[in-house]
Amino acid sequence: MTGQEIIGHVGATLLDSVWQAGLVGLEAAVALVGLRRARPQARYLTACAALLMCLLWPAAELIARLNGGAAGASGTPMLAQMLSGTGGAAGGGWQGFLQAHLAWVVGAWATCAAALGLRLALGLVWVKRASRTTRTDAHWNARLATMAAQFGITRAVRLRVVDTLASPVTAGWWRPVVLVPASLVAGMPPQLLEALLAHELAHVRRCDYAVNLAQSVIEALLFYHPVVWWLSHRIRVERELIADDIAARQLGEPRRLALALSELERLQFSTQHLAQAANGGDLMSRIKQLVRPETQAMNWKAALPVLTMALACIAGCAGTTPRGDALAADAVTREAVARFDTCAKPVYPQAALARRAEGTTSLRFLIDTDGSVADAAVATSSGDALLDEAARVAIAKCKFTPAIAGGKPARAWVPVQYVWSLG
Repeated sequence: MTGQEIIGHVGATLLDSVWQAGLVGLEAAVALVGLRRARPQARYLTACAALLMCLLWPAAELIARLNGGAAGASGTPMLAQMLSGTGGAAGGGWQGFLQAHLAWVVGAWATCAAALGLRLALGLVWVKRASRTTRTDAHWNARLATMAAQFGITRAVRLRVVDTLASPVTAGWWRPVVLVPASLVAGMPPQLLEALLAHELAHVRRCDYAVNLAQSVIEALLFYHPVVWWLSHRIRVERELIADDIAARQLGEPRRLALALSELERLQFSTQHLAQAANGGDLMSRIKQLVRPETQAMNWKAALPVLTMALACIAGCAGTTPRGDALAADAVTREAVARFDTCAKPVYPQAALARRAEGTTSLRFLIDTDGSVADAAVATSSGDALLDEAARVAIAKCKFTPAIAGGKPARAWVPVQYVWSLG
């Protein structure tokens, strides 16, 4: 497989991911509305599943394309088809523009994703360095170890005092460390600081750091989609509510944690997103939830019909053949066949020859009952828009033997590939 073909597959997958993540976000929004009175754990799992779907759906489609699927997991790039309209000029308009600049689209995505990945790596380095080079406090280190045992945490949890933080943060999964601002150790009443540490230990017990790290990776890969950022924000909000609930039950004093959070509100919010911070989410809503919990009027089971409908809709869209296939595949008893004696060989565009462009153009043609081409679309680009358009225009002039369904000629889509080679 050539580099141009790989770029074409990645670009088509990026275009498809726009509507795929949008659909996932819509269904997640409906589910979260249904779960608005449920426990935060239910909303958290729903948002996590939706965010994971935003990554897995395009990933599965890309794998299918790279393995030779003519149109990937869900057909031709649907976004490009919608932009280009429903006419036969599938290679023109917006689709032609996108295909002509597909390498730029992929390059811009790769550059931004790499920059965000570098930012993520630098954050990890900062956390690792802070956990090794900053000082500790013997009293609070011993107190944190005692609290960790009470939480049922068997791993050793370390405490480090950092001058440049405004809120306690937790980092690490196998060897967790709680970074505590020096200002809190020196100035906050011990019982309130203990409440904040209980919140951090709740994150350690739930291994939230690993989930947060996975979120950061998905954000770096799908940075261009607002649904990803919205889902990730909802996950962090619900995660803080869950940690508050665990810490409050462990302390036996929800108001003490609420008071600690109100004191923390005076401090500057930490910008460290790789770690779990006590000041995450909306502090005032968290304080209100601790002091006056909302009545759990709706059980999470009430949202099961919504979730089932959402999954069915997503699965249906994933398996739908693009742009109005005339017949289901099992209804056709004989496929449409091109009559190549009526075809003219596609002409190599001079500009593509000058660039020595090569590749394979995968096309889809809607064959009418008289054997003529009613519609055409580029399923997988060769990596060169001129080659794709030349193949589409030439083969669209061919005559076909129409498909047969129920003993009669029927409209049906047929895949065609054309290999451009200078060898």
